[in-house]
Amino acid sequence: MLAHEDYVCGRALATVTFLALKLQRPLFLEGEPGTGKTEIAKAIAAALGRRLIRLQCYEGLDAASAVYEWNFAAQMVAIRAAETGQSANGTALRTEVFGPDFLIERPLLQAMRAQDGGAPVLLIDEIDRTDEPFEAFLLEALSDYQVTIPELGTIAAPEPPIVILTSNRTREVHDALKRRCLYHWVGYPDFTRELEILNARVPEASTQLSREIVSFVQRLRGEDLFKRPGVAETIDWAKCLLALDVLTLSPEVIADTLGAILKYQDDIAQLQGLETRKILDDARKSLEQA
Repeated sequence: MLAHEDYVCGRALATVTFLALKLQRPLFLEGEPGTGKTEIAKAIAAALGRRLIRLQCYEGLDAASAVYEWNFAAQMVAIRAAETGQSANGTALRTEVFGPDFLIERPLLQAMRAQDGGAPVLLIDEIDRTDEPFEAFLLEALSDYQVTIPELGTIAAPEPPIVILTSNRTREVHDALKRRCLYHWVGYPDFTRELEILNARVPEASTQLSREIVSFVQRLRGEDLFKRPGVAETIDWAKCLLALDVLTLSPEVIADTLGAILKYQDDIAQLQGLETRKILDDARKSLEQA
């Protein structure tokens, strides 16, 4: 199913994904940035024909931002209209100002609603960017698939959403949250799998160029870098090289396009010149031996 959506993964990841769908358990994916954690949620949503609801986490994210907020401007307009007698149903507006008509639904509440085509895919992306109070709040949502709004009460999902949580492990997520999920570490792929991914995502690249790109990136990850390139950077780099009509890698081309795979100047400076040529030579020798 995932391969049909051009998502290439190993047996272990495919198995834990199947179990998460079968058992209706959240799936917790942890690993380096750019290894395909977010993409699997998109692939599942596309394959199953479900709506994808994404909650992008950040420092300071709270329950109100993740679940709901009240449309304050609309509430004030309704109250003013009722006070001045412009509304024919002023009493009802006063009592219903905290009703569904004035509620702005955020991702977690949207995921609890019935959806056309089945339960949605809820992607809680980069959960490690939040803090412990927000993790504690998520326990109710992930245990009982429900959220509580003081003015409206508890809203339970008619069908549990498919929940994918991702973490780049910038900090440890609390065990209480992990226990409610099936866990999988998403590491960097080996040469064969990364080549399959590149062929699926950038099929217009020649076989020779794709092999050189993957071999170079694989060697590059072995260097002492501040941030090693992920699969996402491999794909971006291949697209950049195609845009430049590159047929084969050279030290000059690599130097001109390092910004597609490395995002820190110290890393780029470290690979300029002879270091780039050495890595390229080692990558080609590895291809010849293979």
